[in-house]
Amino acid sequence: MAITKEITGLEKSNVRLSITVPKDDVRAKYDAMLREYSKELQIPGFRKGKVPKEVLERKFTEALKGDALGRIIESSLKEVFEDEKLERHERPLSYSTPELQDEPKLDLEQDLQFSVVYDVLPKINISQWKGLTVDYPYAEVEKEDIDRELEEIRERNAIVMDRDDGAAAQKGDVVTIDYDILDDNGESLPDLRRTGFTFTPGSKMDIFQFEEYIMGMKKGETKEFEKKFGDDNANADLAGKTRKVRLTVAGLKEKKLPDLDDDLAQDVDEKFNTLDDLKNSIKERLTKNLDRKMREIRLNELLRKIMENTPVVMPESLIQAEIESRWRRLANYYRTSVDVIKQLMINDNKIGEKENDRRIAAEKSLHSRMIIETLIEEQKMDVSDEDVEKEMEKLAEENNLDIEEIRKEYNEQNIFYLKEEIMERRITDILLSENTLNPGKKENYLDFMSDNG
Repeated sequence: MAITKEITGLEKSNVRLSITVPKDDVRAKYDAMLREYSKELQIPGFRKGKVPKEVLERKFTEALKGDALGRIIESSLKEVFEDEKLERHERPLSYSTPELQDEPKLDLEQDLQFSVVYDVLPKINISQWKGLTVDYPYAEVEKEDIDRELEEIRERNAIVMDRDDGAAAQKGDVVTIDYDILDDNGESLPDLRRTGFTFTPGSKMDIFQFEEYIMGMKKGETKEFEKKFGDDNANADLAGKTRKVRLTVAGLKEKKLPDLDDDLAQDVDEKFNTLDDLKNSIKERLTKNLDRKMREIRLNELLRKIMENTPVVMPESLIQAEIESRWRRLANYYRTSVDVIKQLMINDNKIGEKENDRRIAAEKSLHSRMIIETLIEEQKMDVSDEDVEKEMEKLAEENNLDIEEIRKEYNEQNIFYLKEEIMERRITDILLSENTLNPGKKENYLDFMSDNG
């Protein structure tokens, strides 16, 4: 069809697409539809495929015009959106259905004019992305970080054995308890009873913080005490309340940690001959993780600086899609459904207070992503088949896999994403090289690595 179009920018990254379909094309589409119906419809008094067009029009005038109108609008939009010359910022977002404005009427004697409104990617103008100076927090791998890793290795290789009869619980023991929460009359509350609860007092698994009551108790010993439970307790019957607890030590074990020596290193992996080999391996791993995180932090700080001077108005459909994507990632992480995650947050009265934070985080993520995509587009980056092959060889080497296994994993869609990753890495390399990034405040390794940027 020889349609004409006009695209007008609106507020909040909306556009209005106005289309005019010449009356000759309208008539041609309408007549083609009539011929189709004439062949398919069967009306009393006429053989199938022999219904005159005049009869169809007399009986079904409004229905035919409505059907023709829908077909013409659909084919016109398809023609516009499939045009490769249509700008990226003029195409509708996949989660933004074009909305028809001012219901048009089909008049076979006139051109058809109609408009749709839809969300598009915001067009941003990056005024400055080179020559910036940014400070960033940093960290270093210290001896204490290596020692902490060694202690965790010792914990994982510890031998757990029963304590001697009559031994008293002490810090570091593995304790099994039975406990009851009592009501005001000293009766056990069945729903709050638990048996065989095993944990190490004072550890993260000591969810009720029973350490001060258990220390010094012996296997088989029972103790009653009053305890104030925290306001943040997940159980509404305990949160913020003081309850009497009856606790019995059902089992008492101790952990025998292995000596920190060459034997431990060899037990961890046969490739280590000495403890120093193990320490060097730990340092190498921690340093590699730190370098990866350092790059992420530097890039985030730089993008934050660019974002301050690059305003953008996000369409609501894009923000909501990003928020829903974050919900799905969170649900996948906990191997549950989005509905379950949301219900848990509602039960904890957290969903309301976090909603605005979640929206802000989504907008920032989209903003930085659009800066990266815009720079990739402006730099006219491309990835060749040779680049893809080199990247797959690198992945094979890093993951100790055969190159053929990697090739099988990457189908056409995955190759597309791989090319996107390569281009993004290239543009971030350019960003980091074209700006001055100075180490600022030093943080300890754990705090730095837990920072989400």
